[in-house]
Amino acid sequence: MVAGGFGVGKTTLVRSMSEIPPLLTEQAMTTASIGIDDAMVVPDKQTTTVAMDFGRITVDDSLILYLFGTPGQSRFWFMWDELARGCVGAVVLVDLRRVDDCFPAIDYFENRRLPFVVAVNEFPGTDAYDDATVRDALALSADCPLVRMDARRPDSGLSTLITLVEHALARTTAAAS
Repeated sequence: MVAGGFGVGKTTLVRSMSEIPPLLTEQAMTTASIGIDDAMVVPDKQTTTVAMDFGRITVDDSLILYLFGTPGQSRFWFMWDELARGCVGAVVLVDLRRVDDCFPAIDYFENRRLPFVVAVNEFPGTDAYDDATVRDALALSADCPLVRMDARRPDSGLSTLITLVEHALARTTAAAS
């Protein structure tokens, strides 16, 4: 799963990573969302995900990863349980200009004990904070991986997914011991 707040780059990550044409459920933002979605935080955003995004990555003949991008608005959170069913883990995307927007996603995965990594999507013009400051602000446990990435770049997304899979495997191995 790829989760996070409104406008943090979930659709962009799925789009940049998928080997198939991704299924995107983006719709134009209309005046109907006024007072419901805070579009002021991302003033150039013209569309929003209304169901999910879906993509696929073939690792080898025996391993295929399916990417499910969640909608970021709270009114769509009821769908997360269905998307999380059987998932290996999650990438929680964070925009450091709007840190509070990632807490619901972090809480969701912590409460369900699903492995996740926090990926700081480095938007141009964002203030730089060191990892210790980000970890402290997000109250991340020491075992939660924190990565820096650019959702527009497939190599950056791949590195993030590798970190997630390694983290999920390490947790599975530790639990089996």
